[in-house]
Amino acid sequence: MNRKFKDFELSDEILKSLHLLGYEKPTKVQNRVLNDILDHKDIIVKSQTGSGKTAAFAIPVCELVDWEENKPQALVITPTRELAMQVRDEVFNIGRFKRVKTCAVFGKAPFEVQARELKQKMHIVVGTPGRLIDHLDQGTFDPSMIKYLIIDEADELMNMGFIEQLEEILEHLPTDRVTLLFSATIPEDIKHLCDSYMKDPDLIEIESESRALDRIEQQVCFARNKEKTALVNDILVVENPDTCMIFCNTRIAVDELYDDFKDMGYPCGRIHGGMNQRDRMREMDSFKKGKFRYLIATGVAARGIDVDDVSLVVNYDFPEDEESYVHRVGRTGRKDRMGKAVSFVTDKDKEALHAVEQFVELSLAVMEAPEESVVEAAEPAFMEKLNKRPKMKENKAAKLNDGILKIHINAGKKQKMRAADIVGTLCSIEGMTKDDIGIITIMDISTYVEVLNGKGDKVLKTLQKKTLKGRIRRVSRADEELFPGERNARRRRN
Repeated sequence: MNRKFKDFELSDEILKSLHLLGYEKPTKVQNRVLNDILDHKDIIVKSQTGSGKTAAFAIPVCELVDWEENKPQALVITPTRELAMQVRDEVFNIGRFKRVKTCAVFGKAPFEVQARELKQKMHIVVGTPGRLIDHLDQGTFDPSMIKYLIIDEADELMNMGFIEQLEEILEHLPTDRVTLLFSATIPEDIKHLCDSYMKDPDLIEIESESRALDRIEQQVCFARNKEKTALVNDILVVENPDTCMIFCNTRIAVDELYDDFKDMGYPCGRIHGGMNQRDRMREMDSFKKGKFRYLIATGVAARGIDVDDVSLVVNYDFPEDEESYVHRVGRTGRKDRMGKAVSFVTDKDKEALHAVEQFVELSLAVMEAPEESVVEAAEPAFMEKLNKRPKMKENKAAKLNDGILKIHINAGKKQKMRAADIVGTLCSIEGMTKDDIGIITIMDISTYVEVLNGKGDKVLKTLQKKTLKGRIRRVSRADEELFPGERNARRRRN
């Protein structure tokens, strides 16, 4: 099926975002589900990560939300903080020109900052179960207008023990809603959840896990624990990947391997649950931009890493269950690219290996440790790449920012600033129309406005002498590195 996005009933604003994001044609999952969601149908989608499923629900939901409604209309539930931020960014980018407002709420981030965001006009909320319940209990999240519920990575939500929290959240939501569930696997507990909370859902299976894994050369290498560090080093020298993810089962193992890599001068980063959120975000952002080649992470970080060109995955510790194996190795071989995964197996891992082979219906090839002569022969090319500055990767949303300037106005709710005041003032500037105004965020004493179509500098200059809400306001360029709530939190800490 050779449909294009313009063949669906999508607004010009959504189509413009998709074009600038480089979405040339719908993926399989997008082709299958866009019309169903636009037609308000409940669906269960079995699809592997890397298939474009986030955009599959973000595109129609951004299209369907009513901009005039101030309360959240869509809720996306994710298992991890990283995935929540990834989904938030995707929704923001796709809904950019429709001025769709979205926020992410998750643990180990300031509750009061999230509460202030939720008090704003908000169309789509993305969150992890625990923090969503906190906001529901405190009354800072009003779910009364939720029309669209998306349960993302449902199998991981179950694996992480979130079933009770998930059901508690569902009890708070209106029953007259559309429910969309996305999962790589559909075990019995997910079937039970669907039977209890969905209305005659259609099951859409995009691609079986075994077919998705066919794009990945999967190997196992038998080793003792004390041999692993030297072994992973030899494999990196021989394979010489541009981008590699290395998974460990514990935070301690991640830290120890990270320290070993730093001692060897390898460009690397790390992510695990013991790190604070700002450090995790910084490491993730640096990896996506290509500032370092090797990311060492615990398995939970496999969810929410949106990097399409990971050429090698190494399971330094063998995954503790079959689903984790699939999601870890699924970081490579994404979007029809070929990939490679090597998993270290100790004597205690043999039973887990057998379970994985049954699950993926494949006997994993055994890889012998690279011989010393092979490693020595590969070392010059490895060192040449190691000493070369990595090529920075362009953020796929960079083109969305062309012609957009975010400005800061030193007035907000306490000064009774309203969106209508800002729109009226900006539209009174010669050459400005409402179509040149993007997302407006009004906080207690600050307001942030996106000015589109290359007109930001003119607006910024004009507002230096033009009254806004009866007086001249201090207007400046906004810090585009941070969301407003994050900036305020930093100021308080400083």
